[in-house]
Amino acid sequence: MLAEYAVRVENSRGRRIPEPPHRYRNDFQRDRDRVVHARAFRRLEAKTQVFTHRESDHFRNRLTHTIEVAQIARTIAAQLGLNVDLVEALALVHDIGHPPFGHAGEKALNAAMRRHGLYFDHNLHALRIVEDFEVRYAAFRGLNLTFEVREGIIKHSRDYDPVRYPELAEYLLDLRPPLEAQLIDVADEIAYSTADLDDGFEARLLVLEDIRSNVPIFEKYFLEVEKLYPDAPDKLKFNEAQKRMLDRFVGDLITTTQQQIRRADLRGIDDVRRHPERLVTLSAEVDEERRITKDFLYNNLYFSPTLDEEKDDAEIIVASLFQYWIDHPDTLPHPYQQKAEQEPLPRIVCDYIAGMTDNFIFEQYDKYLVESR
Repeated sequence: MLAEYAVRVENSRGRRIPEPPHRYRNDFQRDRDRVVHARAFRRLEAKTQVFTHRESDHFRNRLTHTIEVAQIARTIAAQLGLNVDLVEALALVHDIGHPPFGHAGEKALNAAMRRHGLYFDHNLHALRIVEDFEVRYAAFRGLNLTFEVREGIIKHSRDYDPVRYPELAEYLLDLRPPLEAQLIDVADEIAYSTADLDDGFEARLLVLEDIRSNVPIFEKYFLEVEKLYPDAPDKLKFNEAQKRMLDRFVGDLITTTQQQIRRADLRGIDDVRRHPERLVTLSAEVDEERRITKDFLYNNLYFSPTLDEEKDDAEIIVASLFQYWIDHPDTLPHPYQQKAEQEPLPRIVCDYIAGMTDNFIFEQYDKYLVESR
């Protein structure tokens, strides 16, 4: 049963190119499936989340992170009476525009674009992927996704100024996104705030004693677990505490959002869009716990000196290859050379690099900038 403020697939604004209905899948289910079968989605398996694939097979990558976000978001959506099919499609596509090497790669790519008066935004790049780069269907370029999924791709995590982004005018920039899209951003934060603790501990960059001392909510649950399982190994106690943290964040998001919805007296999707603030949110208390966890991760994991060399290498590789293809556009693959006839060369080079996996960009760097020396 969908709530009255949920997005209904039968009220979708549709696709750019109309298609006949499928006999047993609705349009949001078809969008989900098109994302899952996209090449860009498969490439997420070889893109860094925090640790590169070379560190261990056990660390999360962009794909496994995406799956975790989808699982969390589906659970929450069902409790809120939202459209689970739309939520799942948005969760699965939300990171599809990220470049190789995680945030280090994104930083380097944006810096390279800034030197040409442009910029890189992974949400807008994701839109380019689903609108144009995926070539799977004879009837159209891209995935021909519904308006609601395309809108959610760009609006799930931030609001775009309609004056600064006139090219996005069709996406109702002066209105809030539906709750289904709002949910993705918070589910993403919950997913990585807990999962990165796990990967950091597994990598031995985070020490149990430091986590317990600096993340009070983790310590609270760790003490509970110690009483229940005093003889369990520390790793299993860690797992139990982390699981309880995740459950607390998710449970609080559900109850707080339900309270927000009641206060707003939502009667339909138009009320969601016109509300002055986003309604999917954590309580002040739990959001502070999430913030403390995130700050701890930034100070002790994301900016750990142990990862500096890896991030420096990533930035050098991205920046060097970007400049190489600016100077030697004839070495770009032929389809990108053709695109450069219609769009600025820096944008085309950016598109090419952003679509690469960690593996492939290493290969390109060796081919063009190491072996050629």
